[in-house]
Amino acid sequence: MAKMDKGYVNELLQAQAHVWNHIFNFINSMSLKCSVDLGIPDAIHNHGKPMTVTELVAALPTLDRTKAGNIYRLMRILVHSGFFGVEEDGYVLTSASRLLLKDDPLSMVPFVESMLDPMLTKPWDFLGIWFESNDRSPFDTAYGKSFWDYDFPATKLDNLMKEGLARDSRLVASVLIDRCRGMFEGLNSLVDVGGSTGTVGKAIADAFPHLECTVFDLPQTVAALQDTGNLKYVGGNMFEQVPPADAVLLKWVLCDWNDEECLKILKQCRKAVKEGGKVIIVDLVLIKNEKADDEASNLIETQLLFDIMVTMVLVGGKERGEEEWAKLFSASGFSRYEIAPVLGMRSVIEVYP
Repeated sequence: MAKMDKGYVNELLQAQAHVWNHIFNFINSMSLKCSVDLGIPDAIHNHGKPMTVTELVAALPTLDRTKAGNIYRLMRILVHSGFFGVEEDGYVLTSASRLLLKDDPLSMVPFVESMLDPMLTKPWDFLGIWFESNDRSPFDTAYGKSFWDYDFPATKLDNLMKEGLARDSRLVASVLIDRCRGMFEGLNSLVDVGGSTGTVGKAIADAFPHLECTVFDLPQTVAALQDTGNLKYVGGNMFEQVPPADAVLLKWVLCDWNDEECLKILKQCRKAVKEGGKVIIVDLVLIKNEKADDEASNLIETQLLFDIMVTMVLVGGKERGEEEWAKLFSASGFSRYEIAPVLGMRSVIEVYP
């Protein structure tokens, strides 16, 4: 074999390491899930001070003692990933792992467990096949029916997904109420389209007692829910009609649908908005690499991963950049919009007729 140039060899070895890193990158996700399954964040939190690996092992009662010697290896990758820190030779929580405490109202544990459930990771095995088929999503290819048609209530995954969305909604609602109070000024009524069991709607109704709030979702979703005070539940189909209000809220709804379907939803929302009103959208606005500062650059990969995982692989929807949003708004008959990036990787978009 001919002798290779030293610079080329170094480049080749770095490229090999890059490929290996992406081959094994799923280990980060699965290590995260494992830590949640074992209750490691809660064990460290309950300890109240830096926790040695010996103390951690002793605090995990379900752990097979023959595996105890491997806990440090799991923790090593989780420390490297930023989920735990090390102080005084003991493990401590970081901001990320505080979101993994099971009893925290904003806990992301249900979201972690649902997104990494084998049922939702299985469609990835069909990604290549899906690209060669006419199926809406790899989920359709894997299970023979769409995400929306699957009988999730018959699985344990249903409660995990609902609880994951509810806890996210608590965070979104608190930010909207705290940072965007002016957005609700002058409004007398609001309808939360696709509002599920009403986590966001109830929070807004409680924060603004003068505001008549309606949670609008499929009849089977809201049938057993009771109206309270200035909050009521209405069943229906957003593709056919949306209850009239001063403001229509769409939290994480439009990303689940393609452009043609979004046009239908937005046109119904425009019909529903009363004079002087608006549509409020909570969703991703994809950041352009060339316009990103250092802070925004950290969000780009998360946005792109989310676009592939949730919207393409599972439901067959689409995340959008500002230009794509603008085209949808214009085609739906709206005249202008304003974007406020106040929700991390998501934004609040106010759209006006």
